[in-house]
Amino acid sequence: MPMTAIVLAAGEGTRMKSRHPKVTHKLLDKPLVWWPVNAAREAGADRIVVVVGHGAHEVRAIFANDPDVECVDQTERLGTGHALMCVRDALGDFHGPTVVLYGDTPLMRAETIGNLVEHTKAGHHACTVLTMCPDDPTGYGRIRRDADGNVLAIVEHKDCTPQEQANLTECNSGIYCFCGRRLSQHIDRIGNDNAQGEYYLTDMVGIYREVGEPVSALLASDDSELLGVNSRVQLAQVTKIMQRRINERLMDGGVTMLDPDQVWVGAQVSVGADSELLPQTMLWGDTRVGRDCVIGPNTRLTDTVVADSARIEETVAIQATIDAGVTVGPRAYLRPGAHLLEGAHVGTHVEIKNSTIGRGSKVPHLSYIGDTTMGEGVNIGAGSITCNYDGVLKHRTSIGDNAFVGSDTMMVAPLSIGAGALVGASSCITRDVPAGALAVERSEQVMVEGYAAKRMERLKGQRARGEKEQG
Repeated sequence: MPMTAIVLAAGEGTRMKSRHPKVTHKLLDKPLVWWPVNAAREAGADRIVVVVGHGAHEVRAIFANDPDVECVDQTERLGTGHALMCVRDALGDFHGPTVVLYGDTPLMRAETIGNLVEHTKAGHHACTVLTMCPDDPTGYGRIRRDADGNVLAIVEHKDCTPQEQANLTECNSGIYCFCGRRLSQHIDRIGNDNAQGEYYLTDMVGIYREVGEPVSALLASDDSELLGVNSRVQLAQVTKIMQRRINERLMDGGVTMLDPDQVWVGAQVSVGADSELLPQTMLWGDTRVGRDCVIGPNTRLTDTVVADSARIEETVAIQATIDAGVTVGPRAYLRPGAHLLEGAHVGTHVEIKNSTIGRGSKVPHLSYIGDTTMGEGVNIGAGSITCNYDGVLKHRTSIGDNAFVGSDTMMVAPLSIGAGALVGASSCITRDVPAGALAVERSEQVMVEGYAAKRMERLKGQRARGEKEQG
């Protein structure tokens, strides 16, 4: 049977003290709600439904380009049971295993979801509650069982007797797997006869017991997976757990970290064996790092591809491609469309945008290269820039193989500099340079002998006259 995952993400999260919905706040580089959705996807969910409410447009925007995710509105937030009623009313009856997750519980593993579904299917249970035994169960609903260990009910902490508060240590995580068919049959029996006037999924346990449907509980192997985020302090806590989880996986795969606490890696990033991630390195989005690379320190790569044996130091790169053996930095900025071919070097305080830097070519320092196609073996002198924008349109520059551009050169696009050409330092090049030619554009240097002494005498005279007038 197809598996459905329903992620509840309609709440406001007032303790976050934010104008944005709680589930849109980021853990590493992804919104909180992305993590349970991704876990459900990895667990094999055929259908993923996100229930939205407060700030619905922001939550919907996260999945606007995700064909696997449907969003359903819960315009009135009347409890977890009501959220599932909204899904049923919008999409029709439930079928197959139906897992309920939360947009503010990002540490859930796909393996745990899979185990929960298999346990439910194997026992033909109407419902399985994922449970935990935290060190401090205060505030959690407790699992009440009969003498044979069968689940009787979920009792809220405030409704437990003192003896139950002391002895019932197994707690409800709020995560369930339902048989979709039986959920559709009985969900309308949930009432709202409580102080809050809301419909709670916890009531389904008692409802199933009344009609003789089997209910089970599965104890989670790691309580940390069930930690929710209600404040920015808790967000930092779960971020640290996820950071450690990802970094340990990478290190187990052959990646070196001098200090794992100072390396942050997103969920979709891959790093090859024998690469080293130095402190204050952040790898976000769909970044892929090859083997034998050194990344960092103080480096942030987003949606960037780095081939084997590259060295990236103190660099920000966004949607860039860095080929094998390239060296970058320190303090370089690679903007979208930057492509550094094998063996190229981009150095200190260099910015590259929408440009190809050819094999073995060098842009060592203090330069800007934008909208440029550069050949092999090119050398760009310090302080040189391509003037690619005329105030309305962007224009391209082409630099041929083995060209040499002297320091402090302005290359005004559109422009072509031929293979093997030389450009003199401090030139402003506005016309194409043929292959093998020398281009120099400078004003004539003017020499005035003895000028410094004459200037000093003039200044002294001016100062004396000023003092006389004031005296």
